[in-house]
Amino acid sequence: MSINEKEKAIEYHFNKLDGHSLSNGFGIASPEIARAVALFHESLPGYSPTPLITLPALANHLSVNKILIKDESKRFDLNAFKVLGAGYAMARILLSELSLDLKECTFDNILLNRGKLSHLTFVTATDGNHGRAVAWAANKFGCKAVVFMPKGSSRARLQAIHDFGAKASILDCNFDEAVMFAEKMAKKNGWVLIQDTSWHGYDKIPLHIMQGYFTLLTEVMSQGKGSWPTHVFIQAGVGSFAAAILAFLCSFSEKPKPIFVLVEAKGAPCYFKSMEIGDGDPHTVHGDLKTIMAGLSCGKPSQTAWEILKTGADAFVVCIDEIAKTGMRILGNPMGKDTRIISGESGAVTLGLVYSLLHEKEDKNLKTRLKIDTNSKILLFSTEGDTDPQHYREVVWGIV
Repeated sequence: MSINEKEKAIEYHFNKLDGHSLSNGFGIASPEIARAVALFHESLPGYSPTPLITLPALANHLSVNKILIKDESKRFDLNAFKVLGAGYAMARILLSELSLDLKECTFDNILLNRGKLSHLTFVTATDGNHGRAVAWAANKFGCKAVVFMPKGSSRARLQAIHDFGAKASILDCNFDEAVMFAEKMAKKNGWVLIQDTSWHGYDKIPLHIMQGYFTLLTEVMSQGKGSWPTHVFIQAGVGSFAAAILAFLCSFSEKPKPIFVLVEAKGAPCYFKSMEIGDGDPHTVHGDLKTIMAGLSCGKPSQTAWEILKTGADAFVVCIDEIAKTGMRILGNPMGKDTRIISGESGAVTLGLVYSLLHEKEDKNLKTRLKIDTNSKILLFSTEGDTDPQHYREVVWGIV
């Protein structure tokens, strides 16, 4: 790339809204809630914490104190983190169906009543990983699942959903239109919509999905040996995952809030555009939302997530697809004795951004304003592995 082309690879806005009114946990997070969520996940068959990997050679190369990456390719047999949200939200629905209370939220308690749940059908829209998680959880609990995917979705991701017994199909529309179609079909057929984005009138299930993600940080806190991050770079599609992580971090009132950077695909920049407009409301990006980062190809912010991120995030960054490819290649071909991480497009973009800022000097002003220096401890989440194996291979081999 030429310098001029590189200058276009990253764009950003810093948050101008009042962040001093941040409430601890934003009302959705607390250590008590996080523990209840973790106890449910620990009850699932095959559960084990995913690795928190340090990359000392890369950190030294980039002149920072630490780079820590949560590797979600090891989450059950699903190659992605999404089941933490979908599984917990589904469990909460089933508890209500069985007239059980939250203290009874374990896999075994629900499985004892599996025969009473077979009539339930869960429906969702997905770019891949969330739908696979819904199919997996429905299969475990003895329920049915129907999954709709937007046009351009990977056939490998479609097949992965079929493999768990769900009915799945690719529609001729973008992600946000697929969400609306799933909602319509839920109402028509009496199905339960389990969607990882919220809007006015639909917020309880998305909230439980967000709380399900708390387990990632519960694990990080036990694995990190007291190493509290100074910076968190995190991906955003609809924003539910990012908002959940931010809310959890803010629930630790005795800890300093890390500098929180929201990262989007340039082809689907709904948070970036909303902050650019700057009227305090979320705005939708229309069109095909073209990006290789399928998990981030969303045009409309989740309402609940927006309320948290619009004041809590420090910077909103959009990246071209090449930044994600850079992250995939670096993680797959580590320096020195650093651990290899197989990370898909949506999982690797944050590492690609950090590398571009610190090594390629992509934007010196952005690095300075983010206060990244030799004391910085940067936490990242590789949210998926090679969920589209052929495309992963083509990227790391330099074919595309």
